[in-house]
Amino acid sequence: MDLTRWAQGIRRAATGRTARLISRAVAGSVVAVVGVWLGMALGGPVLATVGPVDVGMSAELSLRGETVVDAHPLGSLLFDTHDAPVRLRVTLENIDSNQARAMLEDPRLSDRLPALLEKELKEGVSALALRSIACGLAGALIFSLIVFRGLRAALAGLLAGVVMIAGIGTTALLTFRPGSVVEPEYTGLLAGAPSLVGDAESIVTRFESYRGQLVKLVDNVSQLYDAVSSLPVYDADPTSIRILHVSDIHLNPIAWNLVRSVTAQFKIDAVVDTGDLTDHGSGPEDNFVKEIGRLGVPYVFVRGNHDSKATQRAVAKQKGAVVLDDSVKEVAGLRIYGLGDPRFTPDKSVPVDSDLESLAALGRAHAARLTQAFEPVDLVAVHDPTIAKGFSGSAPMVLTGHSHARSTELLPSGTRVLVQGSTGGAGLRALEHDEPTPVMASVLYFDRETHRLRAWDDITLGGLGEQSVQIQRHVENDPGRTISPEPTIVPSPTGSTAGTTTP
Repeated sequence: MDLTRWAQGIRRAATGRTARLISRAVAGSVVAVVGVWLGMALGGPVLATVGPVDVGMSAELSLRGETVVDAHPLGSLLFDTHDAPVRLRVTLENIDSNQARAMLEDPRLSDRLPALLEKELKEGVSALALRSIACGLAGALIFSLIVFRGLRAALAGLLAGVVMIAGIGTTALLTFRPGSVVEPEYTGLLAGAPSLVGDAESIVTRFESYRGQLVKLVDNVSQLYDAVSSLPVYDADPTSIRILHVSDIHLNPIAWNLVRSVTAQFKIDAVVDTGDLTDHGSGPEDNFVKEIGRLGVPYVFVRGNHDSKATQRAVAKQKGAVVLDDSVKEVAGLRIYGLGDPRFTPDKSVPVDSDLESLAALGRAHAARLTQAFEPVDLVAVHDPTIAKGFSGSAPMVLTGHSHARSTELLPSGTRVLVQGSTGGAGLRALEHDEPTPVMASVLYFDRETHRLRAWDDITLGGLGEQSVQIQRHVENDPGRTISPEPTIVPSPTGSTAGTTTP
């Protein structure tokens, strides 16, 4: 019995010592993390020169690994450059206008400029890394000494700081993505976005060159600050066709403000509206569509399930409007096929079958007819995503809406389907939820020769009562991919959908 008590006492003591060691290790690690964070925040920032721009650089612990370029007051650019829990922040402090102008105008610098900018940027990042490491370790040591009041604990905190910084640095190097510079996420003033984000076509054609992207970014910033008194104009690119994709406006006049601003700032060639322009398709709502004639660019429209045939006729009367309903029209150099939604849900006297399989079959049937009766098209516009996927293999790009949530999918056939959010912030439905529905639209860049999508910018505005603006660029990795039709036997598109009458 005495031996048993003795063994139990040893186990209790061992358990107690283990718990104390674990608690001390956890406390020491937490204190070390706080010390590293304080050290990096207080002593880490450096000032560097990249071409004509003086930039402040700082590194800070963050749950998301990213690089942020702060171009105050016009906005900021965010690049998903790495996965380590550290954020690199670059702040534009000053710019030498004379040097910027000389660099941009001197053709002799065109060959040397990429290497020069890359060298200066690397020097700045290296100085930031060394300073952040030194200040972070000093912070871990000093803060551990203050908290635990013991040299041994302070050295343990320093060791924990070394391990943490080494892990962060290794992860950042292993996950570094220089190509992320071609897909920035912009937040700030809508008018400044084209100048900071840059020319999509030029970015795509130089996708493989990190140096080229660096030069482009510095050029954009230099030109922007050189003309700070008046916002710079986005230069038209003759090798791209710009299409503005909107959908589900639902009678919200805010949408027309966005369409006008984007059309002017991004030099839009045509607008494609994938339906639900109105709410009930009634006569009084026809006045809302008169803004189409004031845009000054072609406006392609396909009917949504909230748009009546009367709404479609009202749109067709507007200057510049192009209504597509199982028809093809060349607009801004692109051959576009459009199909109106077969349903009209506000009319409760008409039976409506929204069975997904029926809608998918309808899409496949019209896709088969499209490939047989028409020449190849560059773009398809429909309202419902289920119908849209039925056109897989019929065209390189299909635009749709209806779901009030933006998404994109590259189908196995090579067809890309882009589902647009609500450009009207879901209309009055925005008041039905705790959070307002964002206002969304996208600028699509098509190659003028191949008519293929090269890149697109997703524009998101805060919903009702909010002021935020965000633009995120995406690059099509394989714009020249082969589109493979999906051989299926489908019924004729004429007649009803699943036995119901098409309104």
